[in-house]
Parts: sequence; structure tokens; C-alpha cells
Amino acid sequence: MSEPVYIVGIDLGTTNSIVAYTEMARAETENPEIRVFAVPQLVDAGVVDRRDQLPSFVFLADDHQMQGGNLDLPWAPAARQQVGLHARNRGAEVQQRLIQSAKSWLCNPRVDRNDAILPWDAPPEVPKISPVAASAAILKHLRDAWNFTMARSSQGTQSRLLLENQEILLTVPASFDPAARDLTVQAARQAGLPRLTLLEEPQAALYAWISASGDTWRDTLREGDLVLVCDVGGGTSDFSLIDVGSADGNLQLERIAVGRHLLVGGDNMDLTLAYGVAAQLARQGTRLDSWQMRQLSHACRQAKEQFYSGHPADEIPLTILGRGSKLIGGTLTSQLQRSTADSLILDGFFPRCSLDTPLQRPPRAGIQEFGLAYESDPAVTRHLANFLVRQSGEGSAAAEPTAILFNGGVMKAVTFRERTLEIMGSWSDRPLREIVSTDRDLAVARGAAYYGLARHGRGIRIRSGLAKSYYIGVAAAMPAVPGIPMPTKALCVAPYGMEEGSEAAMEEQIFNLVVGETVQFDFFQCSQRQEDRVGQVIEDYGAQLTPVTQLETVLEGPQGEAIPVTLQVRVTEVGTLEIWCQARDDRRRWRLEFNVREQKE
Repeated sequence: MSEPVYIVGIDLGTTNSIVAYTEMARAETENPEIRVFAVPQLVDAGVVDRRDQLPSFVFLADDHQMQGGNLDLPWAPAARQQVGLHARNRGAEVQQRLIQSAKSWLCNPRVDRNDAILPWDAPPEVPKISPVAASAAILKHLRDAWNFTMARSSQGTQSRLLLENQEILLTVPASFDPAARDLTVQAARQAGLPRLTLLEEPQAALYAWISASGDTWRDTLREGDLVLVCDVGGGTSDFSLIDVGSADGNLQLERIAVGRHLLVGGDNMDLTLAYGVAAQLARQGTRLDSWQMRQLSHACRQAKEQFYSGHPADEIPLTILGRGSKLIGGTLTSQLQRSTADSLILDGFFPRCSLDTPLQRPPRAGIQEFGLAYESDPAVTRHLANFLVRQSGEGSAAAEPTAILFNGGVMKAVTFRERTLEIMGSWSDRPLREIVSTDRDLAVARGAAYYGLARHGRGIRIRSGLAKSYYIGVAAAMPAVPGIPMPTKALCVAPYGMEEGSEAAMEEQIFNLVVGETVQFDFFQCSQRQEDRVGQVIEDYGAQLTPVTQLETVLEGPQGEAIPVTLQVRVTEVGTLEIWCQARDDRRRWRLEFNVREQKE
């Protein structure tokens, strides 16, 4: 393979995906330019245009929709899996053929993410694909669009310019566990991108700010600062804390904490606005069905973007198509006021609260519709308070950031940033300042490209490693007792802070590995036990550890034999976690995969 020509950062977003790049040859130059790749895509039936963002929506077209070439792309004249702006807009009308939030399904442990389950509520006649395949479809569109634009010439395709031959940095939420990271890498391989490195999105956002600031970033941050990255996007919210220290007189950055994966963001806000408008219509005697509610939510998203795009309006008209004489004859119009949007979003998602305000846990129905694990409490500020409190030790005060970097499409709105700063200011006497950032939609991709430069010595690097400690269940060696399940212990296989490219071997600890029959492995995680080390055994872990995944498999070997093994662990350069069982008396090895079968609840 030829040497890469470009360093490419890819933000595989829940709502939008972005590609940024810089030339490898300029990695040694002063302030190399990082550019955003304008992605060719269908923006309307039969219309291809280039946009900085590729909406992360996959539309599964049928034979009728394929007729006439209206869905043809220059590199794919008859592709049934459509990705991008037209896919999103068409899916608003034919919801049962639209896949959205594929990235959030990658971290859903309640399903097998390699099973064909999406669109989740599609009727039987609609062919389904897996969350991994849906994510691969988005990445494949980016690859094909890049190759069509960047690698095509009058002499044919230039292989050295193909995206798969570049140095690729792909971003993931900081809260992604090893199984979700591994599945992301799997999706990239399915898309024809076999070589890449993973990077946490909040870190990428800070890298983008450092890149834009040049050498002046050191004038903004100083030793002792604690930076909160607050990333609220279309589908998720992500929090990270980065400590500013020093070594040999130079500032150093270290990511010290990440939050849970929160399924709350701009999509929730769109739906909230839609319910608000629907309630107004209901008071006027007009009720909307589920199909019209989807249309209304789509219209409210467009209105919200207009309100907070820097060109605000006081009122925006909304249009909903009718469904016949029994409901609405013809087209229905309504209005959404800016004051109503501010009230619904501020009070619902950014309410004033204290650090000790608990998350709202309303009573739950005994039977629930299966799907994504959305947060029952939509308040970003309460989740933020909960995150800061959880970073403190027992009896200690909550973490107190001194600086905050906002990122994500939602936080482009000055109104939401000001409300968040106001509320956080009431939590502490410690001054809090905003790190001013621009291009919040594009920052993660730009920051990923900058990180690629930093890997070549052309920039500051944030120390990170694993954001949590990881454990594997080990059955206790004791006599069986009728009616009592065999107790298990938790063995720490990868501690907090273990860095990419590092490995550890538990050579002094011997375990029995059962081969040749169906066995079960339980994996756990914990963000609080940062003092645990490789090989440490926890006998009574109770609620301290959270299940990550459950693996059920048959390892190759004589049926039912228990083979003495030692464990070896490696955090790959890609950012995934590998666990190997090494036989003590020969060279046999078994790798434990995270995603063979996910835990069902």
C-alpha cells in the first residue's frame, strides 16, 4: 500500500456525518490547513449537490421509488440504500423505510447489533438491515463520495488518493464501551475502510479549538484548569472532563472523566415542539395522527434551526399534509412562535436546578415498547449536575470546572449556552469561563484531522486511555450447594487510564478455561473504581459494576475440558479492547470477543 496522501477525520454523527482533511506532506509545516470535504449527495429527487454535512439517515428504497433514475448517484446508479439529505426528507414522508440514530443502536446492549432489525417498526414487506450495516452504509457513502471526487481523474482512478488508503481518524462518543467501539470498527471494515484509529468526540472538539487557536491556546488555559466539554448534538449528549497540568514547564492535557451515553438531544427538542404545536391544534378541534406527527416533528426541526441559526424570526409557519376527509381535508398550517420554542426548550431541557437535584424518574409502565434506551429525564442540566457529582469521591464535593467548551448543533444557540453558564455559575464560587469556539457542527471532524497531525508530532496531544475500568466474571472454586447459584467474582482485566497500544499479562494468576461446550462470559464496567489494577479480584461487587455485555460461545477444544490459562489484555491502537486466554502448557490461545451475543434484559 502506498503512503497516505491525506490525514482524514470522520465524524460519524447520530444526526450528521462530516469529513475533514489535511495534506500529509504538510504535517511538518506551520499551521497546516484543515479543510472540510463537501460531500456529494442527493438533495432532492434527481438532484445531486455537495454539502459540508451528510445527514446520517438511511432510506431503504423500493422498486417504485427507484424508477426513473431519481435516486441515482454518479457512482451508484441503482443503490437501494440512500444516505443523506434527500434520504432524510423522503423518510419524513415514508417513515417505515427510514433508519435514523443508527449510531445509538450500536451501543444498545439489549439487541444483537449484527441482526437485521432496522427500521425498528417497519412492516414485514420492508427489508431490514443491522445497526452495523446501517452505520456501514453511511461510511460507504462517504468513501464512495470521496473516491468519486478526490481520486478520479482523466486517466482513471488514482489508487493513492482513495479514502481507504489515507490515514483515517474516526470519532466515537467518549461513553462508547468496548463492544460499541468494536462494532464501529466492524462497520468501517464493511464500508471498505479497514485501517483507522478511533478518537473520542469531546477530545476531538477540544482539538479543533486548539487547532483554530494556534499557539494562543496557552493564553486561555493554564495549569490547574479543569475543562468541561459539553457536547449536545442531534441525538445524544456527551460530557468529558479534561485536566490541565504541566510537565517540564509545558502544559499537558489529560482526559480524566467521561459521562454516560445519554440519548437526549436535538431530536427530543424537535418532538417537544411538535407536541406543543399539536396541543394547540387539538384545542382548536384538530387532532393529528402518528404519520402527521412525524411530519410536524420534521417541520419543527427546520423551524428550530431557523430560530437559532443567527437569523432569528419571531414566528415560522408550519405545514402538515392532510390524510383525507376523516381527519384533515387538504393541507393544514400552523405557526410556531420563537417565545414558545424558547420556553419549551429552556424549561424542558435546560431547567434551573442545584447540584443535588436528582434526575427525574417518573413511574414506568409495566410493559414498554422495545427500542432505544431514551433517557426518562430530558433535562441536560440535571444530567450535567449528576455527572459532576459522580466524579467526586465519597464525602467529597462535586467536580468544579473552571472552563467549559460547548459543542454540538444544539449548543450553537447563544440562548442555551447562556442558560447553562448561568446555572453552572450557581453551583460553585469558582469562576467559570467559556472557551469560545466556532463551527460547532464541524468541530469534531476538524479536531480528528488535527489529532492526526498531533500523532505526527505537529500538535498537542490529550492523554486519555480507558475512561472506565473493565472486569470479567470468574466463577468461584467451591462446592455446589443445592438451590444456590455458584457465586462469581469480578476480575479487573483493564483498569481506568490504560492507554492505547499498551498491554498487560496476568502471568501469576491461573484460571480454568472451559472449552468444547457452550459457556458464558460476563463483562462489567465501572467509572468510580479508578484505583483498581490488572488482576485485582472483587468478591462482592454488588451494584458497583455495570454489565457491559454477555458472551455465550463455544471455544474450540475437547468437549468439556478445563484448560489452565493465563489472561493477556491489550488496548489496541484503534481503541478496542482485546482479551486473550493463553494455555499454560502449549501455544493455544483463545480470543474473547465482546460482540458475539449481547446481553438481553
